[in-house]
Amino acid sequence: MRCLFSFLLLALVSVVRAVSTKGGRLLVVLEDSSEKDNYSKFWGDLEGRGFKLSFESPKSDGLSLFQHGERAHDHIILFPAKSKGLGPTLTAQHLLKYLNADGNILLALSSKTPTPAALASLLLELDVHLPPERTNLVVDHFNYDVTSASEKHDVVLLPRPGALREGVRNFFGGEGKGEEVIAFPRGVGHTLGNASPLLVPVLRAPRTAYAYNPKDEADFVEEPFAVGQQLGLVSTLQARNSARFTILGAVEMLSNDWFDASVKHSLGEGGVGKGAKSVKTSNRAFAKEISAWTFSETGVLKAGRVEHYLNTGNATSREMNPEIYRVKNDVTYSIELSEHQLTHYAPFLPPTNDEVQLEVTMLSPFHRLPLKLTGKTANSSIFTASFTLPDQHGIFAFRVNYKRPFFTNIDEKRTVTVRHFAHDEWPRSWAISGGWVWIAGVWGTVVGWIMFIGLWMYNAPRGGAKLVGSGKKAQ
Repeated sequence: MRCLFSFLLLALVSVVRAVSTKGGRLLVVLEDSSEKDNYSKFWGDLEGRGFKLSFESPKSDGLSLFQHGERAHDHIILFPAKSKGLGPTLTAQHLLKYLNADGNILLALSSKTPTPAALASLLLELDVHLPPERTNLVVDHFNYDVTSASEKHDVVLLPRPGALREGVRNFFGGEGKGEEVIAFPRGVGHTLGNASPLLVPVLRAPRTAYAYNPKDEADFVEEPFAVGQQLGLVSTLQARNSARFTILGAVEMLSNDWFDASVKHSLGEGGVGKGAKSVKTSNRAFAKEISAWTFSETGVLKAGRVEHYLNTGNATSREMNPEIYRVKNDVTYSIELSEHQLTHYAPFLPPTNDEVQLEVTMLSPFHRLPLKLTGKTANSSIFTASFTLPDQHGIFAFRVNYKRPFFTNIDEKRTVTVRHFAHDEWPRSWAISGGWVWIAGVWGTVVGWIMFIGLWMYNAPRGGAKLVGSGKKAQ
């Protein structure tokens, strides 16, 4: 009975724990506590998903990212601050150290306040660029909300983002109805450098948008910071250790006012938006999707059981995961992959036009084979490939190296020894059809030699001289 009670208690604890794969300790850095109520719906959604929120001012004495050498929080949300500095705790070096410790960060910006120097330095380290004045305002005179921004055009309306490219999962596309609208109110744009392959844009500005310094009072903008799809509005970075960093250009996207606001599209190019009706924004759903990805609730892959074996004998007598194979052996490799979907692990299915591959390598790949889906369990998919080992002995690795945008990295490697043929494992000469002519030649020589010896020994010479006793020839 005690064991049963312990099991039920453990199950209950696992249910109330955070659904994130990294934990539920979420730090919210908010300078003005009076603004906390403006985002109550966002806090409620996070708490409903199992996160434990703690709020701190950036210059609070009790603020610490690490405790006893470990992360004090699993995730951080950084809200815009009016002060130029964020104190000794939230420096660029400390935040980079936090990312290197596998922590996740959601950074929200606003055009109303310049980005603190520490955060601008952090973005520069990640190859994300802001203008020198560390602030700008994104406007679009063709795609704005006529209800709330009829004059300044600073509430940009955008459709749901599409897939980054073919073969990449879209975690932020919503239900795919094509009618959902995201409001980007009074936001900051940024540009992405080309030096980091880890940066991925999620939401780009329309091609008619541009960003400028709102302090400029001129009637027109001579030198905008960036225009069109050069501007990133929401971008993500996943480090090599799978830590995640997201830049949200408009913090007001998370506010209560814009979660369910009614917006009406302006008249755009080519008559787009003509006769448009008021629709509800999808900001709340988008905020859930972007925060779930940032806090490792979605897009997390896990490798389960990995097996490889020789294709001989029956299944019950096979030796699993042997350390030594022989050249030209027929081998089968299988791996189980799971994907975390908000609350649980589920079988992983690669996106359309994508595949998981197996590499058989020794310094460089000898084989690169697609792994086929051959079965499923309750929370994983089984991928399998059968192949023949190359005619090369040495130390080989069976490696699955799956790295895709928005997914955590899978790098599973198993090292085996591939030996050459033993002396008694080479095929006999008579089993090789190409050797038959040589075998016939050898046996022909042997038979001919025996026949010659027989003829020489059993055939006496005809006639010939005879010797006498003195050894002289008889005349």
